[in-house]
Amino acid sequence: MTALAPLLFFVAASTLSPGGATALAIASGARFGLIGSLPLIAGIALALMTIAALSALGLGELIAAEPVLELIVKLVGSAYLLWLGWVIAHSGAPAPRTDITQPLRMPQAMLLLFLNPKSWAMAVSAAATFSSLSTSPYGLAALLGISFGIAACLSLTLWCCAGMLLSRLLRTPKHWRRFNLSMATLLILSIIPTWI
Repeated sequence: MTALAPLLFFVAASTLSPGGATALAIASGARFGLIGSLPLIAGIALALMTIAALSALGLGELIAAEPVLELIVKLVGSAYLLWLGWVIAHSGAPAPRTDITQPLRMPQAMLLLFLNPKSWAMAVSAAATFSSLSTSPYGLAALLGISFGIAACLSLTLWCCAGMLLSRLLRTPKHWRRFNLSMATLLILSIIPTWI
């Protein structure tokens, strides 16, 4: 357990830190509640688990080593995040039974993470830093995948609940418009570290 403690701290810090996924979890929690946000949480957690496992097996290093692949991931990922930001910014206040806006589905949430270079960089860093925890790349893949998957579920649930609490303060369409613009701005700003 002592050997795993640094990995668990790294995973907790990585998944709890603000970014695109956490901004989406807050926005989804405020708009759809915890139950409605479960596909988002599950999709992001499953994708992060997969990315961490693939990084332990070497795919993350391949993407980082090939400038063209890295650029494609950055461009497509940034475009997807910009589109999601636009959708959030133009969402109004939720209206019971008449709101046609749907929560982000599991495949969309997974795509978000697979196209996010920050996720790959985080997973590659973990694979490189904690490779000594397992004698086999498959063992490391399982360890990182499970650690990141569980941490993402817990972290995104917390961020989603924070969004639910915030939604109690949003009483008018003007409040919702400001909230949606704030969440969209945070999501779009999360793209900047990808390009620096």
